[in-house]
Amino acid sequence: MLRATFTAAAAGLLLTACESPVARSIAPGEANRITNGSLTGDTHRGVLLLVMDVAGKPAFRCSGTLLTPTVLLTAGHCAGEPGEFSGMRVFTEADVDNGNNNYPNAGPNTVEAKAWHSHPQFTEAQFYLHDVGVVELTKAINLPASEYGTLPTANQFDALKANHGTGFTAVGYGAQKITSAFEIADRVRMIAQPWLLEVNGPRTGTFSLLLSNNASSGGICFGDSGGPNYLGTSNVIAGTSSFVSGKNCVGGGGVFRLDKKDVLDFIKTYLP
Repeated sequence: MLRATFTAAAAGLLLTACESPVARSIAPGEANRITNGSLTGDTHRGVLLLVMDVAGKPAFRCSGTLLTPTVLLTAGHCAGEPGEFSGMRVFTEADVDNGNNNYPNAGPNTVEAKAWHSHPQFTEAQFYLHDVGVVELTKAINLPASEYGTLPTANQFDALKANHGTGFTAVGYGAQKITSAFEIADRVRMIAQPWLLEVNGPRTGTFSLLLSNNASSGGICFGDSGGPNYLGTSNVIAGTSSFVSGKNCVGGGGVFRLDKKDVLDFIKTYLP
């Protein structure tokens, strides 16, 4: 289920990378992809699946990254406008479909949220301008320190050059492949290695990075919203997965930049 669309000059149709938690259609014999990625297994355990309730019922799913044992970073459209969601919970297993969790409802290996916040200037109508959110959890999820995401410094990515080999590590629970005939959407944590296509350009403005999405690099799709895009192989989160170009997740993925002072100030409000 797509929550929002907008038409940007020179960008065409862009869609939030958020997805219904229950829609699933699997094509027999198809391999798993993020898209065109690989399973994380026991790595990247700080990346979790987030389900959001509307009127007490599961309605959407996203991805997110633990910054601390009780603070999850996600997209603004996954935290929503005030009053939009009635509840949230995270699923900690790498393979949620085959886990012990009562998905998409609360159960073993889930943790409920006690509060969630989008950027103060976030709106659904222009989600891409301030697409960052924070979810506070009711119970700590303890991991080695190296598995929590860390924040960049202010304006760190202004110096990046597109198509100069700048690589990223995208992680999330999103759909693995979408075509006109079928969708593969196993709820499994996957990883891809996209590279930078655009920064500070006509399609990204100053608020996003545009990363590749093809058979060579892989990329993000619906359900990856809010998931991390680490700089290289570090645990520095360059941005949260925000939008995709078109309905089949090809042509590039939009990543909301975290290296802006107002964004960093917002996130740090909820950190110890």
